[in-house]
Amino acid sequence: MTAAWRIARRELRGGLSGFWIFLLCLALGVGAIAAVGSVRAALESGLSREGAVLLGGDAELRLTYRFAEPPERAWIEANAARVSEVVDFRSLAVAGGAEDGERALTQVKGVDAVWPLYGQALFDPAMPVADVLAGRDGLPGAAMDPLLIDRLGLAVGDRFRLGVQDFVLMAALVREPDALGASFGLGPRTLVSTEGLAGSGLLAPGSLFETSYRLALRPGDTLDGLRRAALAEFEGAGMRWRDSRRGAPGVERFVDRLGSFLVLVGLAGLAVGGIGVSSAVQSYLDRKTPVIATLKTLGAEGRTIVAVYVMQIGVLTLLGVLAGLLIGGLAPVLAAPLLQSRLPIPAEFGFYPAPLAEAALYGVLTALVFTLLPLARVERVRAAALFRGIGTGSRARPSGPYLLALVLAVLALIGSAALMASVPRLALAVAAGVAAALAALALAALGLRALARRLARHPALRGRTALRLALGAVGNPREGSTAVILSLGLGLTVLATVGQIDANLRRAIATEIPARAPSFFLIDIQPDQLAGVLDRLAGDPGVAEVETAPSLRGIITAINDIPAREWGDHWVLRGDRGVSHAAAPPDGTVLTAGEWWAPDHSGPPLLSFGAEEAEELGLRLGDRVTVNILGRDITGTVANFRQLDFRSGGIGFVMIFDAATLGSAPQTHIATLHAAPEAEGRILRNISNAYPNITAVNVREAAGRVAEAMTALARATSLASLATLATGFVVLIGAAAAGEQARVFEAAVLKTLGATRGLVLASFALRSAMMGAAAGLVAVGVAVLAAGAILTQVMELDYRFAPGSALAIIAGGVAATLAAGLVFALRPLSVRPARVLRAQE
Repeated sequence: MTAAWRIARRELRGGLSGFWIFLLCLALGVGAIAAVGSVRAALESGLSREGAVLLGGDAELRLTYRFAEPPERAWIEANAARVSEVVDFRSLAVAGGAEDGERALTQVKGVDAVWPLYGQALFDPAMPVADVLAGRDGLPGAAMDPLLIDRLGLAVGDRFRLGVQDFVLMAALVREPDALGASFGLGPRTLVSTEGLAGSGLLAPGSLFETSYRLALRPGDTLDGLRRAALAEFEGAGMRWRDSRRGAPGVERFVDRLGSFLVLVGLAGLAVGGIGVSSAVQSYLDRKTPVIATLKTLGAEGRTIVAVYVMQIGVLTLLGVLAGLLIGGLAPVLAAPLLQSRLPIPAEFGFYPAPLAEAALYGVLTALVFTLLPLARVERVRAAALFRGIGTGSRARPSGPYLLALVLAVLALIGSAALMASVPRLALAVAAGVAAALAALALAALGLRALARRLARHPALRGRTALRLALGAVGNPREGSTAVILSLGLGLTVLATVGQIDANLRRAIATEIPARAPSFFLIDIQPDQLAGVLDRLAGDPGVAEVETAPSLRGIITAINDIPAREWGDHWVLRGDRGVSHAAAPPDGTVLTAGEWWAPDHSGPPLLSFGAEEAEELGLRLGDRVTVNILGRDITGTVANFRQLDFRSGGIGFVMIFDAATLGSAPQTHIATLHAAPEAEGRILRNISNAYPNITAVNVREAAGRVAEAMTALARATSLASLATLATGFVVLIGAAAAGEQARVFEAAVLKTLGATRGLVLASFALRSAMMGAAAGLVAVGVAVLAAGAILTQVMELDYRFAPGSALAIIAGGVAATLAAGLVFALRPLSVRPARVLRAQE
């Protein structure tokens, strides 16, 4: 090893010539992963630091459909230094007259005089919270999101209505300190006092609202101690606990999973870089043929020679990884001023060791995976073969230990990605997808070479010299078409997959979902209002279909007497869920197991559960599910499973109890209605004027908000995949640069034989375009399979081929290869043939 290191050190003194592509590929891949990880760590640190502000208190006790009872409120106040009560719900804000007024869905927050416990709300014009809520002219005050003010055509000082209560707009709500900790809202925010809502009719028993009690800790108390006491005090009352350690759990979960996904996209870029690394190592070893031959002739063992180049590659890998860490660590810090102003969540930018270490590990393992085979072949090649010019790129099969090391390195890379990702299955799926894409691209490269060789000799192409020359070059293994198609194709595959998914989501949200979904959801219909609502809708010629169901909210607290928090982390177990009851199966019900109960069932509670959700939770017929509804635990026995299709946008409850169990509970009804678009405005005015407490949710507007979120997600993924594409372009440039000398000789021979510069240039351009088109076509093919699987199996949406995105990807592949190929065609075109040919032996 000492001798190997001495030889390696001496060779490294020759500089980094030929290794710039190696270093660039590694640095770009590691840098992208380090940058994404650093931004994720900055967001997580910011969320942790601002946890109390985001939550609105050190701890929060949340109740559904009700306020705390006097004994419960007394316990809360006795165990906190300060308490703030916040109520949150959806409603329609109405501005103007009853007939011609503007209406818009809003997420209403009712607060008390103590709000906010932490942080500061900002208004325009600036004023204290107390002045905003006090109002004027005997009316309670309010602040609104500027978007909502603009939508309703309001100005400061104007009046608007929530339910049957008038409010005066005092200011625009510029910043709400606890906005991220709030529940997801379908409409912009309206801030009012809970006291001002007392006469609105919107907080009647059974109405859909949530009440949060934010607590400031007393000196000496701890969050763990308060949590244990609260869980014991409110056991069976349907209370949910959150504290400042996870002030915005939904946002944290989103940041973590999006960050993990983008790191996986970065790993695809690192795989592209690995192809460049492998090509650079192979090219370097080929140039070292005389050195290797001499060492073997002088008696050096194969393992000694391998050790020499392993050490050299190891040093270069270290340089590439360090450069990537420097890029990935510095980029977020330098971009912090720009990012801070654009991010909707707090971030604390700095150097975070964990994401940098993760990126370094991926870089080292990738370099190991893609350099083992070229290095291993050195040991199996004889000195005589080297002197005859066969080179290290022969097809000598590496020995068993190297193959074992390669397998272990691949498993280590995939295992590390799975362990560090928040969703291991996603990491494994991405790894399988990258492997499948590489296999498809490799087969495409082999097929293209075989086809090019066959077509180059076809009689039909006689006289088309440029095309025949291009085909002959593409069919030549030394042209590097495999590396070009693999590297560029994988980058294009990521972009094409994102493009196909994005196009299908946009289409589904814009056309398919609204076509199947109802026009409106009507919520908070009181039992004594249901008949009147149905009569009005039945008398309107624009209404095509109406469906209603009783609605309550409940929290699953236990399954088979095991606390829900110990059962798992399924979405059904997080937060409250919609619950209904029925004597007979709702129209369109399809049972997958079990039987529906008798219409007059009056025995122990029975429960119908969504089949897919039950399978994911591991439920079986006869299992007992305990649901807390309005502070009361109700344990139902699972009697049947039924299919649910949330894609229709209609009424779909995961849990339905028998009618006798919940028939007498305080409840409201929900309704869905399908109507002609031109009748929607009239129907909305009709219902809201007659029943101001009823909230109508426009499905088209809700779908628009989902579309905005999905567009932002697709944009973030596309930006991350650009690093993959950039790495592929670097590999492309490396392949073009490596073949420049061969093109110089080729151009000299062609010119000597009478070829014009135009013909030579056309030949070079055609071969580049063929490789780019092949990479683009295969990328689109793989993307169609990947996007189809994700949309149909994960998102449960129909898939349709998006030709616009596909054509853009193919055109991008052709443009990239043309750009790289033609840049390195300038010298071959300008060199004089005589000078080149005289230099040949």
